[in-house]
Amino acid sequence: MKPATFNYLRPSSIEEAVKLLNEYGDECKIIAGGQSFIPILNMRMSDPGCLIDISQIDELKGIRIEDEVLKIGALTIQRKLEQSDLIKQHAPLLAEAARYIGHVQTRNRGTIGGSVAHADPSAELPLSFLALDATIVIQNVDEVRETSINDFFITYLTTELMPEDMLTEIHVPLSRWNGYAFEEFSRRHGDFALVAVACVLTTDDSGTIDDARIVLGGVDAVPLLAEEAMEYLVGKNLTEKTLERASELAIVDADPDEDLHASKEYRLHLSKVLTRRALLKAYNRELQKEG
Repeated sequence: MKPATFNYLRPSSIEEAVKLLNEYGDECKIIAGGQSFIPILNMRMSDPGCLIDISQIDELKGIRIEDEVLKIGALTIQRKLEQSDLIKQHAPLLAEAARYIGHVQTRNRGTIGGSVAHADPSAELPLSFLALDATIVIQNVDEVRETSINDFFITYLTTELMPEDMLTEIHVPLSRWNGYAFEEFSRRHGDFALVAVACVLTTDDSGTIDDARIVLGGVDAVPLLAEEAMEYLVGKNLTEKTLERASELAIVDADPDEDLHASKEYRLHLSKVLTRRALLKAYNRELQKEG
């Protein structure tokens, strides 16, 4: 299929883009890399009156450190997460997760901001940024505001972005997480994940867990922060018993859909298995870094 007719606009600055969004409102959609949105257009699941192509706005690209924060422009391509020394040093979870996104050709076009704004609950980057407690920077004609990623996702493919809003940057605190891991299961490499788990943690000198964040994808309408498991882990060493209990608590609030790819029970089983793997890998990495 082909998309319905639409007007095409290509601003050259953030200010121009948000003015167009303010002018056209619900009639318009933003397009950047197009890896998620083009198929939706072609299947006519979305029928916008116009597209605002922001791909030429250079100020939305790049990765830098400023004020003890890792700042990632919304138009930075996903492939850069694998290649950037700053990412490898300060947010290696993102580099690990990025390798699971489609194929290299996909990552050379897909943008980081586009993936987060699209808000697919099984996508790798929303999970990882939630695990890293990122902040989302949003701009419109009236203001620039920041919102915690904990509050950003509302439901399936829906965020707090309003029609006149544009996601411009993602901020990640400079990593205190020596322990990190990303685990995913899909039918084939490059397919959408049936279940994915992102995990970060820190320990004290004795190996006791100080802090942990665990996020599950593919088990709810939004990436799921496994808060009960996270609270349980604090103050404990990662023993076999601890691993088993944490993986059980991780799925307490999970409510996965059932489809032709997997039953609800299978997705819950995968969630426990992958949580266990991610915790063990993150814990061992933390101990190695401290050693």
